[in-house]
Amino acid sequence: MADPYATLGVARGASEKDIKSAYRKLAKELHPDRNKDNPKAAERFSEVTRAYDLLSDKDKRARFDRGEIDVDGNPANPFGGGFGGGGGFGGAGQRGFRHDGFEGFQGGGQGGAGGPDLSDLFEGLFGGRSGGGGFGGGRRAAPKGANLQYRLQVSLTDAATLAPQRITLGDGKTIDLKLPAGIEDRTQMRLAGKGEPGPGGSGDAIVVMEIQPHAFFRQDGDNLRLDLPVSLAEAVNGAKVKVPTADGAVMLTVAPGSTSGKTLRLKGKGMTRKDGSRGDQLVTLQVDLPAPDSEAMAELRRRLEGFEEHRNPRARLGV
Repeated sequence: MADPYATLGVARGASEKDIKSAYRKLAKELHPDRNKDNPKAAERFSEVTRAYDLLSDKDKRARFDRGEIDVDGNPANPFGGGFGGGGGFGGAGQRGFRHDGFEGFQGGGQGGAGGPDLSDLFEGLFGGRSGGGGFGGGRRAAPKGANLQYRLQVSLTDAATLAPQRITLGDGKTIDLKLPAGIEDRTQMRLAGKGEPGPGGSGDAIVVMEIQPHAFFRQDGDNLRLDLPVSLAEAVNGAKVKVPTADGAVMLTVAPGSTSGKTLRLKGKGMTRKDGSRGDQLVTLQVDLPAPDSEAMAELRRRLEGFEEHRNPRARLGV
């Protein structure tokens, strides 16, 4: 990767705000979701993200400006600082980028509180490990690459039926995901080895699933609720009407004399539970009258002219 300042197009003295603003602009332009037919854009997006990862970390940026680490965060001169505590080997927190390309998140650090373990370095150089009085310590595993976090928006009906989802990773590759049973808003899924590469292997991708509101379905625990308009004739005479569900439309029987507020149950048409079973869909009838100035309302008035109903529907309210 080139100089991170040049990659983001900012001066070396740029403020944190300027660096973040430059990254947001480039991330929008280069995000893989907007450049599916341009692999170079995905490569450039990765470079921009690494540059922002370095410059948005105050400690890493200061060490880079002092020449202690290179653009990838590796020590520029492993022997330049002696073998004390300040040779530039301390691990900073890992950062990742969200699926929308803007916000990072902290991961675990790599360096221990007692300073860096140089035994692996000298073992590689001289073909052996020092004895008990040498550099000491057990063999430390090489660090993995950073985890990356993605946001996946899932429709309510897809969450109910566990419909397969597709996500585009930072390298431009797409992956088909199977939603977990019992999915809830902010459920996380870990994709092993799909994060940033590192000396000890690639990190993971963390997919945060966000269930989106629906135009007419409402989630109620394991159930889905729906308000269903029916005509006055359908409510009075009864009818078979088509009803939308998460799995597609089905026919529902409305009994004669049904009133607004009556709730009918469609078994197994709700959310998928953790055990794989389904909740129900609860359908609440809403008697829908024609518009006041419509021909249908005029016809209804003509048919009801002279009709009187000798009962008080508000008697239970004491009025």
